[in-house]
Amino acid sequence: MAKSETHSFHAPRSHGFVRVAAATPVVHVADPAANAEEHERLIRQAGAQGADMLVFPELSLSAYAIDDLHMQAALLEEVERRIARLAEVADEAGVIAVIGAPIRNGDALFNCAVVLGGGEVLGVVPKSYLPNYREYYEKRWFAPAASRSEDAVVLNGASVDFAPGLIFEATNRPGFVFAVEICEDFWAPQPPSTRAALAGARILCNLSASNIVIGKADERALLCASQSARTLSAYVFAASGWGESTTDLAWDGQATIHELGARLAEGERFALHSHLTIADVDVDRIGLDRLRNGTFADCARIEGEAATVVPFEAGEGPTGALIRPLDRFPFVPDDAARLDQDCFEAFNIQVQGLMRRMTATGSKTLVIGVSGGLDSTQALLVACRAFDRLEQPRTGILAFTMPGFATSDGTKSNAWALMKALGVTGAEIDIRPAAEQMLRDIGHAFADGQPVHDITFENVQAGLRTDYLFRLANQNHGFVLGTGDLSELALGWCTYGVGDHMSHYNVNGGVAKTLIQHLIRWVAERGLVGEAAVPTLHAILATEISPELVPAGADGAIQSTQSIVGPYALNDFFLFYISRFGLKPSKVAYLAHQAWGDAATGSWPVGLPQGERVAYDLPTIKAWLRKFLIRFFQTSQFKRSAVPNGPKVVTGGSLSPRGDWRAPSDSSARVWLDELDAHTPG
Repeated sequence: MAKSETHSFHAPRSHGFVRVAAATPVVHVADPAANAEEHERLIRQAGAQGADMLVFPELSLSAYAIDDLHMQAALLEEVERRIARLAEVADEAGVIAVIGAPIRNGDALFNCAVVLGGGEVLGVVPKSYLPNYREYYEKRWFAPAASRSEDAVVLNGASVDFAPGLIFEATNRPGFVFAVEICEDFWAPQPPSTRAALAGARILCNLSASNIVIGKADERALLCASQSARTLSAYVFAASGWGESTTDLAWDGQATIHELGARLAEGERFALHSHLTIADVDVDRIGLDRLRNGTFADCARIEGEAATVVPFEAGEGPTGALIRPLDRFPFVPDDAARLDQDCFEAFNIQVQGLMRRMTATGSKTLVIGVSGGLDSTQALLVACRAFDRLEQPRTGILAFTMPGFATSDGTKSNAWALMKALGVTGAEIDIRPAAEQMLRDIGHAFADGQPVHDITFENVQAGLRTDYLFRLANQNHGFVLGTGDLSELALGWCTYGVGDHMSHYNVNGGVAKTLIQHLIRWVAERGLVGEAAVPTLHAILATEISPELVPAGADGAIQSTQSIVGPYALNDFFLFYISRFGLKPSKVAYLAHQAWGDAATGSWPVGLPQGERVAYDLPTIKAWLRKFLIRFFQTSQFKRSAVPNGPKVVTGGSLSPRGDWRAPSDSSARVWLDELDAHTPG
């Protein structure tokens, strides 16, 4: 691959990111010249940091809290002169700058957002809703957008669009489409940004001079998050800070950037210096979310209105490292409080799903295979909690450990210790005699003493275990509780039909492997199934993931799942971005490299063992991603087309054909492999 192509891969812009910045300048009251100097410094700083666009607070050139001084001709003329200079600065910096200014149009004055780019004013957006209550009296000075007599205004000798709802669209950067509203517009029942989003804007900007009182910062953040979630957009909010007049009000300079409901960045409040809050917005992902969200498209058809589109040419865009939060484990947040909340919800979703199935069937018994591994442990914990909440004795849980040719003493002893500690009805069935008989019946070489450990050898064991469980369920008037997880379904890492693929109900089918270990740790730490099981749960967490179907080699090394299918940490990362958002493989590789390229940077989930805090280089990521794409798109869909019932647990995380994922069993992975190879170095 050519050097320029390699460089392009590592540039965020190549993967649909737009770098946005919210500016918090020190304010100089009624001093446009001083304010313009602050603007110029921040615009140049934003350009140096690779920002594509920069949003200033409301009336940032004049200051907001200057009351009747807004009506002074000298001040208004100075504001207009400074706009011309700032347009040149923005062009030199390669940044689209959105500044706040009082602008005259006809015989009225408007509170406006002035959009600068390419050395000129691209358009002017007047404020739609003027507050005239409590501490605000804007109608004393300003006219609302609806009262304008003209849809154009002359600035710097050029006539430009002057209207609310203008859509600014980059001609050279797909998806870089934004719109602007101003402070109170945001608090209206129908914000202008809603219609702008329906008209195609993917980034919504708010220039605000909202004053601060106790609790208001939370309210503004909530509005930003909810608006970005409802409109499937990014929302950039910039409020006035230090330097505004405090005659009657105070200002905190709140700046936030949200995307699809999630906060990407938050600036320092009550700072005494000018600064920027920067994040890379994924406009490509926003577009894909809108593409798959039929409600958004229907609403745009019904509620949308024609909008004036202002074209512009964006700069080259950001290079270097991505600036946005990026969890290494998309299913396991690295924030301790959020992880606790996720575990609480996931566990209770699993428990209540099982409780409902038990009450619907009238079952008093469950049959479950317990291997001493992560998945069966989690399913057993769920079963115990469900029985407890239904006030049924745990002895109704019939747990079986079924050692085969490669079962280790460690996992077998853990299985027994767990069953005893939890007080379930435990039993053991050695499947080796039955497996040997089946291998003899089908003429397998292992029956003749040859060390042939092929897929038939493995699946004979997996199938027998499930066969026993189903017959035991018949015999005991119960049903089989499945243990296979979401990650295994994605990879097809299960034995189809009469194997670990099948059960009567599967509580783990919507839970990723990377989350299961944290769920077990969470249950243990809270003693939700009793203290006696805690030591065994920690021992299980420390055990290597293995199907234990092939005997250890001469070197004593056991069969390792992750050496065959790849690290679950990467596979879950791939699964999240491909199934949830439909991202191109090259972009998934880019994100994975940003998240996993350096173990020393970024945060890790609480409780993750030190030995799992590793790094993966790009060639390694690409190699495992290729294998994932083949398994996910080409070889394993037929297994997902016939999965048992089980509750969806994570957003976009169901692979059931009755839920989030429907796909043909006969598809090819070629288009995804070709895209990966064409656009990913290494």
